[in-house]
Amino acid sequence: MKHISRPISLILQRITLLVIFFVAWWQASQHLPAFILPGPVSTWQALVALWQGGNLLHDVGITFSRVLSGFVLAALVGTLSGLILGASQTIARFCEPLLAVFNTVSSAIWAIFAIIWFGISDATTIFVVFMTAMPLILTNVWQGAQNVDAQYVELARSFRMSRWQTLRKIYLPTILPYFFSGARLAFGFGWRVSLVAETLGSSDGIGYRLRQAGDLVQTSQVFAWTLLLVSLMLLLEGCLLKPLERHLFRWKKRS
Repeated sequence: MKHISRPISLILQRITLLVIFFVAWWQASQHLPAFILPGPVSTWQALVALWQGGNLLHDVGITFSRVLSGFVLAALVGTLSGLILGASQTIARFCEPLLAVFNTVSSAIWAIFAIIWFGISDATTIFVVFMTAMPLILTNVWQGAQNVDAQYVELARSFRMSRWQTLRKIYLPTILPYFFSGARLAFGFGWRVSLVAETLGSSDGIGYRLRQAGDLVQTSQVFAWTLLLVSLMLLLEGCLLKPLERHLFRWKKRS
């Protein structure tokens, strides 16, 4: 009974929080001009107008494809680089200052460089997402590789396990939680920086539409796009990332 009531209680808490948010939003919109803070009703009407305009799915799809492309490239390069740094302290000491530079440079600066190098194209957003997400994944994988127990590695060698078996049975279970933590963070940052890149260097996508609505002082459309973006992120988090994390690390509960 307790196991059943906990999810119901959590759902009720989320609904209550959502109701409080919308009531506070509606109350605040009654005391401010619509061009500063549109209410929930006008925002919903703007969202319906965007849907009826026919470009909403295209803009959402193109933004998602850019984020996904940059994220996949970042995951591949970051994971491989993190494993190399974790396997060699010499290479790690040599590359550590470069990693600090990557973590320091703002995504807005990468966006400016991307516009200079690639112009107004998909490559601009993909590059910015890549340069923002890759250091996060690399750092987490590197940390995970450093935390692999040397005794387990020696034990694997004593049993004459192949390198692939050692990687799959010793390294992977240790590194995977670090990778997933970095990947979730990188994917979230990727969504955010993609809007910056699209605002500066794209002719479609959510970021471009936000800039367009802002230039025309269509605040209700800005709120509509923002609400849509937040809803998509919550949907991805609740329906994809969290279930995937529970599935991948179900062995922790058993242990």
